[in-house]
Amino acid sequence: MDIDPTRRAQLDAGTIEAATLTECLSVDFAALLPCAVPAIGEQAVETMRRAAAEGVTRRMALAAHLVLDHGGVPVFDALRDHPSDTVRGWACFMVGAVEDIPLADRLHLIRPLADDPHFGVREWSWMAVRGHIAAELDDAIDLLAGWAAERSEYLRRFASEATRPRGVWCSHIRALRQAPERALPILEPLRSDPAAYVQDSVGNWLNDAGKDRPDWVRSLCARWMAEGTAAATGRICKRGLRSIDRPR
Repeated sequence: MDIDPTRRAQLDAGTIEAATLTECLSVDFAALLPCAVPAIGEQAVETMRRAAAEGVTRRMALAAHLVLDHGGVPVFDALRDHPSDTVRGWACFMVGAVEDIPLADRLHLIRPLADDPHFGVREWSWMAVRGHIAAELDDAIDLLAGWAAERSEYLRRFASEATRPRGVWCSHIRALRQAPERALPILEPLRSDPAAYVQDSVGNWLNDAGKDRPDWVRSLCARWMAEGTAAATGRICKRGLRSIDRPR
């Protein structure tokens, strides 16, 4: 789909948000970088320019590292509140890139970005910290179990999406592929979530798990359906069982 030249220029200047995934993926990071961080320097811009053929996730992470190398953590606040969803995404990856901070502090930093109104920023938020979640899985589950009870459907969805055993555009969490029951403190509060946004994520979580542990997913869905009749639970289970029930 062609993007209006005026909108493309505004996206590259960081003055507007992307309205679609196509627009998100079209942004010229090398053009946007000096607009977002005017003192970044030509060397950083050239590094980004040379990475133009890399995948978008790699370029998001690269931008975060370039900004950290230039201005360090203090630049984070400016990026977190930037008009551009792409720049706010860089802030997400800055949270993931900062070294030697406790997981609880990392999740505290990512929280407003996980609750961002823009769909793209919300996706970058969980991708940016997923490696840390996988590395400290038990602590992450304990912390994110609280998010599963939050008022914001965006935060509830983050708890599910960030811990999917397989996920999209991300590395698998092998421990949850092998033992998905470890995530029940997150999944149980979401089994009848009223938001379709969350229902889809939980259903996808179970669909992921079913590729390695189909019997466990069948058993869990059977128990959930036996214990309640909420339409949301039925929708989640149907989505979660879709690969298992697919005709061979």
